[in-house]
Amino acid sequence: MASTYSYKSPGVYRQEIFLAPKPQLPTGIPGFVGFGDGRITTSAELNVAVAVNRKDEFVTRPDSQPGSYLADAVAGFFDNGGNRCYAVLADPGQDRETALKMAIEALSFPTDLDLVCAPDAMTLKLPDGQVDTLAAVRVQAAMLAHCSKHGDRLAILDALPQSDTETVLVQRESLMTGQTEPINGALYYPWLKDQGDRYLPPCGHVAGVIARVDTKAGVFKPPANEEVLGVLDLETTIDNRIQDRLNPEGVNCLRAFPGRGIKVWGARTLGRDPSWRYINVRRLFLTLARWIDTNMAWAAFEPSDQRLWVRIQRELSVYLTQLWTAGALQGQTAEEAFYVKCDSGNNPPEARDIGQVISEIGMAPLVPAEYVVVRIIYSQ
Repeated sequence: MASTYSYKSPGVYRQEIFLAPKPQLPTGIPGFVGFGDGRITTSAELNVAVAVNRKDEFVTRPDSQPGSYLADAVAGFFDNGGNRCYAVLADPGQDRETALKMAIEALSFPTDLDLVCAPDAMTLKLPDGQVDTLAAVRVQAAMLAHCSKHGDRLAILDALPQSDTETVLVQRESLMTGQTEPINGALYYPWLKDQGDRYLPPCGHVAGVIARVDTKAGVFKPPANEEVLGVLDLETTIDNRIQDRLNPEGVNCLRAFPGRGIKVWGARTLGRDPSWRYINVRRLFLTLARWIDTNMAWAAFEPSDQRLWVRIQRELSVYLTQLWTAGALQGQTAEEAFYVKCDSGNNPPEARDIGQVISEIGMAPLVPAEYVVVRIIYSQ
């Protein structure tokens, strides 16, 4: 910016200019969907995503819907290190399953959220008062479809209440019906017992753990081996025998360890594709897609020539170098960690003639050390 100071004598003058850093891409921001046992300040609009920046912004309503877990999930998120979320109040006057699906679609409009939670899928009931497991799974399948469509967010799914190992595995298979890889979703089991002796679906607390890990390290750090705060116990005790069956199926267990608290003890997506097995790897690529959407819009309508290709390569390489420096990628050098290709090789004349500019990115993400093996050798 030009100085307004009028200089009178020729010479060299120093000016100090402080440049504001570019804002970081926000991560660990969930959207919660439920039937409105809370409200955000004075707003009670239905099917509108409202930002919540503090736990005390979400207060209990006098006309709360019985059995809703929405306020508990939001509280669990902030108790575990979350900083910002969105809440959508579904319409209790509609068919409840349809209302939740409509509320999920209301999360399409916020551009900064990257997690989706629907704790009140577990409030769908049969006439006898039992949880309607089929309806709950259909809502969760709608969450997965929503995340797949947008391509920039991950669904945090709750196991059904009072589940055993077989029930969770059946739920997992039901969720996969009609889904295509990669699966932008993770399933957590079992439910949590709060300080009021109520059992709660874990999605809100897990979202807070994810946000806490993002703040502490980044999306490339697996959100596991982290303590779940604000809870006293688990609905079901998980041991190695149970987890040996659930972990290979992509069910993330919550476990109580004596002297260490209740911890998230799994970091897998529901996908079968080994490339997208781990939550941190999937979220790293989803976050890269969000960064490109936010920072590369300037390239639209630019002449597709060597100058544009070089600039695209440069800007993408700067961001990927930052990821590598932060520890998100493998490799002793940046060249081993990633590559960016945007040149005449992948932008032939026929692509330019239809208005396309094509960039290719390759990354070598770090995968978590799930199995820490210590060999103790007896030597004489």
